[in-house]
Amino acid sequence: MKAVVAVSTYIIPVVMMLIVIHGMIKNVNVYDEFVNGAKDGMKTVVSIVPTLIGLMMAVGILRASGFLDLISSALGNVTDKIGLPAPLLPLLLVRMFSSSAATGLTLDLFKEYGTDSLIGLIASIATSATETIFFTISVYSVAAKITKTRWTLAGALISTVAGIVASVVLATLMSTSS
Repeated sequence: MKAVVAVSTYIIPVVMMLIVIHGMIKNVNVYDEFVNGAKDGMKTVVSIVPTLIGLMMAVGILRASGFLDLISSALGNVTDKIGLPAPLLPLLLVRMFSSSAATGLTLDLFKEYGTDSLIGLIASIATSATETIFFTISVYSVAAKITKTRWTLAGALISTVAGIVASVVLATLMSTSS
């Protein structure tokens, strides 16, 4: 464990030194390249701000309106039968749009059901095994100027379902073995 701590302490400074040394060997002005990269990064931030605001506003509206609770109660009977407790549905829906909103819902689930409950375990694993797909697709597509995203959403949804299934299976195995 001490070796991991030592490596993690020095890894970033070592990588930065290697970049500077490589730049010196290749006769590149590393500082100017860094400043140009920072300028490009700021342009990217400005270009994705409207998308971020729209996504955050949409998630806030869904949460405040009670729509997520309506979905949870409507689909709960079906999902309970396949091992996915109904209280997790709002979390799994919101997770596709916003990581911070999903974190808030996860904390709410922890307060209500506990971190070691089946719901707490599934919530923990699912938030780690899934991605904020709509946020990621929209932000990276705008930033990289990608216009053809034909199969991106389908692939992301399939991987999200796989992450949810894995989280249910793993959490069930963990809760039954203890």
